[in-house]
Amino acid sequence: MGNLCGRPAKCANASSSPLSSKKLSGSDTSSKRTSTAVTSFRSEAPAGNLRAFTLSDLKAAAKNFRSDSFLGEGGFGCVFKGWIDEKTYAPTKPGFGVVVAIKKLKRESFQGHKEWLAEVTYLGQLHHKNLVRLIGYCSESENKLLVYEYMQRGSLENHLFKRGGQPLSWAMRVNIAVDVARGLSFLHGLHNPVIYRDLKASNILLDSDFNAKLSDFGLARNGPTGDNTHVSTRVVGTRGYAAPEYVATGHMTLKIDIYSFGVVLLELLSGRRALDEDGGGVSLVEWARPFLNDKRRILRIMDTKLEGQYSKKGATASLLLPCSASTRTQETVSRCQKFSRN
Repeated sequence: MGNLCGRPAKCANASSSPLSSKKLSGSDTSSKRTSTAVTSFRSEAPAGNLRAFTLSDLKAAAKNFRSDSFLGEGGFGCVFKGWIDEKTYAPTKPGFGVVVAIKKLKRESFQGHKEWLAEVTYLGQLHHKNLVRLIGYCSESENKLLVYEYMQRGSLENHLFKRGGQPLSWAMRVNIAVDVARGLSFLHGLHNPVIYRDLKASNILLDSDFNAKLSDFGLARNGPTGDNTHVSTRVVGTRGYAAPEYVATGHMTLKIDIYSFGVVLLELLSGRRALDEDGGGVSLVEWARPFLNDKRRILRIMDTKLEGQYSKKGATASLLLPCSASTRTQETVSRCQKFSRN
């Protein structure tokens, strides 16, 4: 796993899995170990360093969740822009205090409730410059909300694929790749490793200086520890990013994040989506494989919007990175940093 160039594993569940929001969902084959990890975040109270907001405060901060405060929508729910006082966290008028992103859970979403709990637990305890900061939460009856730092540049997806997004230079793309790798390295290097499970362009957010941070930890789970080689769990994730071996077996290891990182890296370099829905659902990995296996043609993968303004040596090194069978996240970070200097 983590090898995008080799022969793909058979995806036993791929054809039968629902495609709602392009997410994968398979049968639950959770092992005893997985149940323990899930129970820990379900029963755990929100971390003490998080702010507990009232629903009325968040309504005031986001102008009662009006359409002019709307930022976007995902499987969890809708995200709104709000303003709070930097010191007291009290709601303020737009333009005063600091801007925040408020995620509001859809009431009818049971899966969303589980993801809300996971986000509160993981982001309430984990802090790193390449993880989006969770400021606080609200839990009043059926109302579940999360309050995050506001990321001014939005998602990587918007800049790579949406019209009107600011074009990303070669240097920006390399720095984003390094930031993402550092975020994964932090998660995987914890005493109890965390598997992100949902690495994709839309979950990579950019601040005003285009520094990248991982967001949306609703699918994150504790990884294997001790002598365990994997955790068995139901298959979740997003088509095009999910490792074929994981889809086929439900065996969750740190390697599934490395595979997804390789896909994101290909997106950064090629400017193409992980899954070409307009082209018959061909995955980026399948499209790129012939070029990755031929060094004479490998640079044909590069995004034409770069107009040739990139290091040929660095591009070749970065394109070969997803082809390695590396199982160590730290090695991925080191190699990203190396080609960033080329």
